[in-house]
Formats: sequence, C-alpha cells, structure tokens
Amino acid sequence: MEKTDIKSLNLEELNAEMLTIGEKPFRAKQIYDWLHVKLADSFDEMSNLSAALRETLKNSYEIIGVKPVEVQTSAIDKTQKYLFQLYDGNVIESVLMRYKHGNSVCISSQVGCKMGCRFCASTIGGLERGLTTSEMLSQIYAIQKETGERVSNVVIMGTGEPMDNYDNFVKFVKILTDQNGLHISQRNVTVSTCGIVPRMRQLADEKFQITLALSLHATTDEKRKVLMPIAYQYSLKEVIDACDYYFEQTGRRVTFEYSLVGGVNDTDEDASELISLVKGLNCHINLIPVNPIKERDFVQSNKKVIDNFKNKLEKCRINVTIRREMGRDIDGACGQLRKSYQDRTAERKL
Repeated sequence: MEKTDIKSLNLEELNAEMLTIGEKPFRAKQIYDWLHVKLADSFDEMSNLSAALRETLKNSYEIIGVKPVEVQTSAIDKTQKYLFQLYDGNVIESVLMRYKHGNSVCISSQVGCKMGCRFCASTIGGLERGLTTSEMLSQIYAIQKETGERVSNVVIMGTGEPMDNYDNFVKFVKILTDQNGLHISQRNVTVSTCGIVPRMRQLADEKFQITLALSLHATTDEKRKVLMPIAYQYSLKEVIDACDYYFEQTGRRVTFEYSLVGGVNDTDEDASELISLVKGLNCHINLIPVNPIKERDFVQSNKKVIDNFKNKLEKCRINVTIRREMGRDIDGACGQLRKSYQDRTAERKL
C-alpha cells in the first residue's frame, strides 16, 4: 500500500485524516506541531502520542525529508551550500546566507529545470521532476536543524521554475507561513520566475504578500530570446503586464532581476531601454553580476560597466541595487553544486 506524504498535508487535511482513522482532531495539531515546529523526522519522536497511534501512523503515512550529502562553506562570507539527496536518489541544492538582519535560505523547487536559460547551470540536463511540498519545506527544516539557527527569510530561486510546479509551490507557501508552523512572514518570502504569464496572474489572485521577482535579463524580445527560451512563448509586454497585475492585486512591489552579461546586455543602450521599459512601474531592479559557469561562454561585466549601468538607472530615480555576491569561492550559482556532483558520480562509474 502506498503511504501518504504526511508533511505535505496542511492542518485542515491532517484533521480530516485523523477523523478517517478514528482519532480525535486535536491529534492533528499535535502531529502538525511535531512536523513543522519541532521538525521531527520520525514518528517515534512524537512522544505525546500513544505507541498504538505511532504504529498506525507508520503503517499509513511517511515523513519525506532530505538527506545531506555534501556541505560547502565559503571562506569569504560563511555562506553554506547544501547538496541534499531525495528519497528516489535525485539530488538538489539549497543555500544558507547569513545577513545582519537574519538567516536567508534559498531553496530549489524542482529536480533540474526545463526552462533552458542560457546562463544557468540548473537547466543543463533538463527536468527530472517537480519537488513535493514536503521536499521544499524539508530543505529549510534540515538547515535549521543542522545549524540550530532560526531561518527568517526564504527565497525560491534555486534549481527549477516554481511556476512550473505551481500547486506544490502554493501549498508550500501556505504551510511555511502558517501560524501553526514555522510562521515565517509572507513578506519575508520571495519567489523568482522566468515569466510564465498565466501562473503569474494566478499567483496574483492568491493575494499572498510574498515578493515576486521576475528574471528579466534583457530589454527587448529579441535580446531576451537569446538568453531565455521562455521569451518565444510570452512577449515582454505580456510579462510586464502580468507584473503590473501582481502589484494591483497584492500591493507588493515587483523585483526585476537583471543578470549583467559582458558584451550581451550591459551597454548604455541596454540601460536606456531598461529605463523606458520600467518607467511608471512600482518596481525594484536587482542587478546581478552573472556567475560564470564552465558549460557556457558568458562572462561577467567588469565593475566599471556595472557601476555605470547602475548610475544611469539611479539618475532616472529608479530603485536599483547590485546583488551582493555570496559563496563565490564555492559552487555558489544555481545548479553548480548539483552539476559538479553529477559529473563526479559519472566519472566514478567509468
């Protein structure tokens, strides 16, 4: 008999499950607390449940987690990159970044990615599958347990496209921010998308208070198609309109992520086009010095070019920052650690 993934159930669903097996509803709250507050990895840890109930749970349910395989720690800024193994042998990665305002964890939403963005290691090898709600939660829970430190901010910017795993992602947000669980503020959650327009609009209708970050990276449809295949499906106008709709529905300012690639999208002309594109929008632009990967020939713009690009935007009163580079001396970019692990594993099999 296939067991139910209990960590992916919200409290209402868990209540219904308890009634189904003849237990009182308060048991659901106890189990939910063990899973999402005490971060239990087994039913045996649930000491306020009877032995008989724990045995019933073992027979019908499973607690799906992640297993640390490798941890890299940056000597520069103490950023930690985690490689986790899933129940089916697949591996994913997560990043812990420590800031003065608190700990931020960047998680993956899929095993691999099918979006094909040219500068990203996550998409090399394509998509294996989407992560379950419990697998997304477990990345945060495992890091919090391992470090003994509270996670206060979560970004869904690791491997995968969250809007391509929409239902599991939405449920993840609801459980993560539930007052009965870790209760991370929705305002401290950011999700990044390459621009799947129908899902962006659907997310707006959820009325969450999370931050939506659009991977923009180019200022015209033609230039964006060079970097991002999704641009063949949705035009810049459609994507920008969806961002505008998100602001209208939620009141949350949208972030535009713009990876600066040397000689590709970092010219004065690009800066002027970007200014025209976002004019009148309530937005923030995050300039990202691209993290070079060996499988691609893209290079990072030099510091003078990056500073000049930022200054041009600021002169037009556009809110802009340059993303601080974290974990540069380890496999810090999305997909890099997973890809290097896969390469090493393949070499050992030869």
